Amino acid sequence: MSAMPPMGPDVSLATEVADALPTDAWSRTDLVHPDGRHFHIYGESHGTLAAQPSDTGYDVRALHRRFDRLTGAWVLVSPARNNRPGGLAHPTAAPVCPLCPGGPELPWPYDVAVFDNRFPSLSADAPSVNGALQAASIGRCLVVVYTPEHHGSLASLSPQQLVRVMAVWRDRSTALWSEGHRCVMAFENRGEAVGATLAHPHGQFYALAHVPPFTVAKVAAHHAHRRAHDECLGCAVNGDDVGSERVIAANPSFVVAVPFAARWPYEVHIRAIRHGLGRLSELTDVEVRDLAVAVRSTVTRLDGLFGFEMPLMLAVQEAPAVEPGDPPGGEPDWHLHVEVIPPHRSAERLKVRASVETALGQFINDTLPEESASQLRVVQVDLGNWAGVRVPRISVG
Repeated sequence: MSAMPPMGPDVSLATEVADALPTDAWSRTDLVHPDGRHFHIYGESHGTLAAQPSDTGYDVRALHRRFDRLTGAWVLVSPARNNRPGGLAHPTAAPVCPLCPGGPELPWPYDVAVFDNRFPSLSADAPSVNGALQAASIGRCLVVVYTPEHHGSLASLSPQQLVRVMAVWRDRSTALWSEGHRCVMAFENRGEAVGATLAHPHGQFYALAHVPPFTVAKVAAHHAHRRAHDECLGCAVNGDDVGSERVIAANPSFVVAVPFAARWPYEVHIRAIRHGLGRLSELTDVEVRDLAVAVRSTVTRLDGLFGFEMPLMLAVQEAPAVEPGDPPGGEPDWHLHVEVIPPHRSAERLKVRASVETALGQFINDTLPEESASQLRVVQVDLGNWAGVRVPRISVG
């Protein structure tokens, strides 16, 4: 293997910050909306939540899952999601944005806000469904609003704001796992090219009562590697990445690299180094900070690659609970990782999942992962000033 390539600002920044991070108190106010949804307001909270029109077209009774006997996978059916509000056509119209302070969802100022989606694909109230090929769509769908500002992204938040978002991920992950879900994922769809319907910087959480097929396949690969080599697959993948030309950046807690078998031209994975760190809920304060550094540098590099805010899909892959009797932390060899997938293959062209990839699941990547990593590595990254950044200790107000 080739020597580890020169690192960007991530390494020097992360090693210059003291491991014993200062913390500050940060309050969380838990509210129940008149329609029964749960809201979690981080920072100062003002007032109560107002009732909204009920004729949205959404009907929880339509939620269900259907089993595809040919693939062995469940498909979520949620037809009422087509009634969701959109805000991308008029991205400057902040007063009508449902996520801005004073809007229909959040009527007062906040730092970060999390609430149950009004148009979920999964719900704790999903109706029971009888039949061998249908099942209830039990779970939770949360919206995570990163900032009260209508414009911005994970790359433009200040270091302190971004660390607070990571702390909220940790807080909500802990709560969702405690509810007994078997799969929990924080994610973001940014840009119209990947189907985002609101311009306001935000992400989501999905918590599922079942384990999706890709996750099942990954767990099977971890088990097979453990049986064949008596070692952790997550640690082995990290070792392969660190010794390759695919590394983009690294810090004491995370390695940032284009994966060896990348499916998308500029796909990037941010993978935890510590064996045993499988979930957001298990992050130490230092790891919260290092994750924020890695996320910021990755998104900033992608935005700088072609000189515009690149649409992307960002998914936080936590260790699932494949069987009800699994260890409390889920699959023990699973390393927490963030998959960042932009659809662009050049400044002008998007990668399209054509027939072979859609029908067979056989991805074709027309770029070399090492070349993609080289292009991203040389992008200049301004990570901002992390001196004095505090990881908040969240308490219920």
